[in-house]
Amino acid sequence: MSKIVAIDTLDVRFPTSRELDGSDAMNPDPDYSAAYLALRTDDADGLAGHGLVFTIGRGNDVQTAAIGALSHLVVGLDVEAVVDDLGAFARRLNDDSQLRWLGPEKGVMHMAIGGVINAAWDLAARRAGKPLWRYIADMTPEQVVAAVDFRYLTDALTPDDALALLKRAEPGKLERIRELEAHGYPAYTTSPGWLGYSDEKLVRLAREAVAEGFRTIKLKVGANLDDDVRRCRLARQAIGPDIAMAVDANQRWDVAPAIEWMRHLAPFDIAWIEEPTSPDDILGHAAIRCGIAPVPVSTGEHTQNRIVFKQLLQAQAVDLIQIDAARVGGVNENLAILLLAAKFGVRVFPHAGGVGLCELVQHLAMADFVAISASMEDRAIEFVDHLHEHFLDPVRIRDGRYLAPTAPGFSAQMHQASLQRFRYPDGPAWTEQAGAQSTLSTLLRTVREGANTGHIPPY
Repeated sequence: MSKIVAIDTLDVRFPTSRELDGSDAMNPDPDYSAAYLALRTDDADGLAGHGLVFTIGRGNDVQTAAIGALSHLVVGLDVEAVVDDLGAFARRLNDDSQLRWLGPEKGVMHMAIGGVINAAWDLAARRAGKPLWRYIADMTPEQVVAAVDFRYLTDALTPDDALALLKRAEPGKLERIRELEAHGYPAYTTSPGWLGYSDEKLVRLAREAVAEGFRTIKLKVGANLDDDVRRCRLARQAIGPDIAMAVDANQRWDVAPAIEWMRHLAPFDIAWIEEPTSPDDILGHAAIRCGIAPVPVSTGEHTQNRIVFKQLLQAQAVDLIQIDAARVGGVNENLAILLLAAKFGVRVFPHAGGVGLCELVQHLAMADFVAISASMEDRAIEFVDHLHEHFLDPVRIRDGRYLAPTAPGFSAQMHQASLQRFRYPDGPAWTEQAGAQSTLSTLLRTVREGANTGHIPPY
């Protein structure tokens, strides 16, 4: 029997702040980054499971340390025992009392656990020779239920409820698989809407998105009301009346400002407002939803666990939710959230704004369509056109739709050359930048000194 012999971790950062890719009202200059990990085994074929936790730069410092702190719970386990009972593996990590004290089930430690759990699902799907969405779709309802931790959920969703939902989705599963493989899953794009982009770039990218087949675009808002009104007007003029346009405040507002701000944006026919306030403020979301109706309200990108999702749904605080592959406790907890959404009849629009998140979350949305909700009507996966070239199995988009992955695994593995080039702080992408900055600093200092003495050296 093969064993897990190590958790390899790597701090990988991409300098996206140089072009303000990913910029929003709360994160003006992110460097898309990944605390990258591999569950290495002693399998003769080199079998490994790959995962990542998304950050926007310096968060990698603590995230890689948190992943490393899980080694004693993982190294030495039999691969077969892990992949045959991924529910037990997730509970082993989440129930460690020393680590649980740091949460429980929230924050840096929970995201690290989610990264390792995702790597275990990648390992299981690779071992089975299937893309992860198909691996989940081929599980029996009983196996899916066994993977979910129902603790703290049973006032809203019991194992029997989940089993009934999954069995209800069984008829037509093969037809949905064929539909997915033939036509893919709808996407919406945030690529035109980063807050740091010029008006001209926004308009150009919005028009290009429509030409590429996207039926929804999303704009970042929340820093300046006049700017938001102008940008929404320009985007609406660029895409026309038949394309949906959502906005995302990235937690910028309190309740009253959110309601007032959205009254100014609502005339642009807003498909939804995302993260209008703190992701922990369930009653705040409910108040905003009431105050801006009929504009839909959504959240989820930063929602820390299944319990908060449960309460958002119970309180009727949202019209739709985002799930994030790297925010909560891995595939297991996302399955719980998808089951909750199906129970409450709420649509899911997965979040994918970050390195590797498109690659990961497409599998969860597709598994939901095939095996849980049995629907992709009025649903879409977020798409941002950044950094896919660094992955062995990058997303494929055609006519505004995600094509179903065919390679085994969770699509998380990055090219070795990319890992080495963007390794922080000693990868060439960072040392070359540091060298260029040092040269520029020397030049500027020399010029300043020359100005002070009246002698400007020739360059």
